[in-house]
Amino acid sequence: MIRYALRCEKGHDFDGWFRSSDGFETMRDAGQVACAQCGSTRVDRGLMAPAVAEARAPLNAPRNPAEAALEALRRQVEEKSDYVGLRFVEEARAMHQGERPARAIHGEARPDEARKLMEEGVPVAPLPFIPRKRAN
Repeated sequence: MIRYALRCEKGHDFDGWFRSSDGFETMRDAGQVACAQCGSTRVDRGLMAPAVAEARAPLNAPRNPAEAALEALRRQVEEKSDYVGLRFVEEARAMHQGERPARAIHGEARPDEARKLMEEGVPVAPLPFIPRKRAN
């Protein structure tokens, strides 16, 4: 679709959307493009500046400093700890009780389960993002 700035013979300015330049000319020549103010069908394109799309970052790229900081934190957590998924509560408790060797882990827990771990003195902290799922 193309948006044109239009002007009628009486100098009224208005906009119109068309499938293509040829589509505009075909509709105009058939009298199907009329001024929104006076109804005149003697319409032509007005002066326009081209609409240039600004460069966009990839969809998953951070868009501001806070998002960049969260993304950096996510990368650090994912690089320096093991993702244990829904086994997080079991793994954290077992390490705290000395049943498994201590290591850095991250995963998922329901709020009530995480609260219970904290009450038991297990050193856990919520992450400000949802872990990315990893395929086995």
